[in-house]
Amino acid sequence: MKLFIASDLHGSLPATEKMLAAFEQSGAETLILLGDLLNHGPRNPIPDGYQPAEVAQCLNRYSERIIAVRGNCDSEVDQMLLGFPMLADYAWVLLANGRRLFLTHGHLYNSAKRPALRAGDVIVHGHTHIPVAQLDDDCVIFNPGSTTFPRQEYVPSYGEVDMDSQQLFVRDFDGQTLMTYSFDG
Repeated sequence: MKLFIASDLHGSLPATEKMLAAFEQSGAETLILLGDLLNHGPRNPIPDGYQPAEVAQCLNRYSERIIAVRGNCDSEVDQMLLGFPMLADYAWVLLANGRRLFLTHGHLYNSAKRPALRAGDVIVHGHTHIPVAQLDDDCVIFNPGSTTFPRQEYVPSYGEVDMDSQQLFVRDFDGQTLMTYSFDG
């Protein structure tokens, strides 16, 4: 089983198209979107190729394969354009090995402000636009970075959860692995 994770599209059509091409190429069954899908937000510049309605159309082609949570730039108006639910602040994914993924955008829950988690759980969030894949206090922190507005000298990126290899990956759109976390140490 493989999951593909992306965050902080911010309405950029070119970034969304790259992300969806990488999703198709990855062989993942599920696309997890961690919020800030259509709007650029007041603190960000307008991204290249800012076309939120077209981004919605592209994402809607994958509606049955998407699990999404709400970002701080997402609204009920955005939901009206999208064919999949995206207004929940968080979602849980239970993996076949019993490990749980807590999915959230990062503005309400994050590595510093966590919900009740068990040892070995993974908190998966975006919002910071900074990729992370590390163990912290018996929980794994996983952030795929941003497809559109990477920060701290990082490049646009996405994440993968590969349950066959028991690994988490942050990759750039050239296919290079930026970070890896292995569940078995």
